[in-house]
This record gives sequence, structure tokens and C-alpha cells, in this order.
Amino acid sequence: MTTAIETIRDDFAFLDDWEERYRYIIELGGGLPPYPEDKRDDAHKVPGCVSQVWLQTARGDGKDPELTFMGDSDAHIVRGLVAILLALYSGHKASEVLGIDAEQTLRDLGLDEHLSPQRANGLRSMIKRIRREAETALSAPASA
Repeated sequence: MTTAIETIRDDFAFLDDWEERYRYIIELGGGLPPYPEDKRDDAHKVPGCVSQVWLQTARGDGKDPELTFMGDSDAHIVRGLVAILLALYSGHKASEVLGIDAEQTLRDLGLDEHLSPQRANGLRSMIKRIRREAETALSAPASA
């Protein structure tokens, strides 16, 4: 699994400048598990991102299933941003995913001030997709 969001917060607080933080974000992306080639398709592509971003969701059983996300990007920094979102959301029940304030977490990390408008829009697109996956999981009939 990827780095825990608490570890990412602590590491960001420890790093002194944004050049170091950008390097760290790239390192986080390098730690993502390999993304399946057969899932690099339009169904898994996140629209609204300048870079190519793919997101796959694994859904557990029950009315409020645990969601596990896997993702990747063709851009190093964006891959790191994907890793941050996966650390924030993956492994939570669908109802918990809907309760996570990703925008606040990104502000706490300072990403809202240090990303280009295009990357910020891409992050919002990823968050929207993850939230939609959680809503779908909650509205779908429970697996038998």
C-alpha cells in the first residue's frame, strides 16, 4: 500500500521548502504499485486532467463497502498527487469517503497555493471521480 496520509502530513511539515516538497511528491508517485495496462482505457481515465490519469476502484461487500483505489498518471508530479489522494481515500468505507474533506487536506498541505490552475483542476476532477465511485457503491445493491 502507499504511504499513510498522516505520514505525508508529517513529512510535509518537516520539509522546509517547496522544491523539497515537489521532490517528495514525485517520490510518493514512484511508490505507487504498478497500474494494470489493461485498465489504461477510457473507462478508467479521469476526465478534466491535463495529464493522463487513470483510476480503478475495488469495492468490498455490503451496503457500505470498503473502497480501495489504484491509480496512475503519465506525469511524475501528478502521479505523486494521485498517491496523496489514494492515501487519503483508499481503504475507507464508501460513507467515510464521502465525509472526507479532501479540499481541506490539500489546503493543509499547502497544495492549493503551490499547484498550477491546471493541476488543481485535475485534482478536483480526481476527487469528484472518487466521490462518485463512493456514491455509486452506496446506491448499488449489496454483493451476495
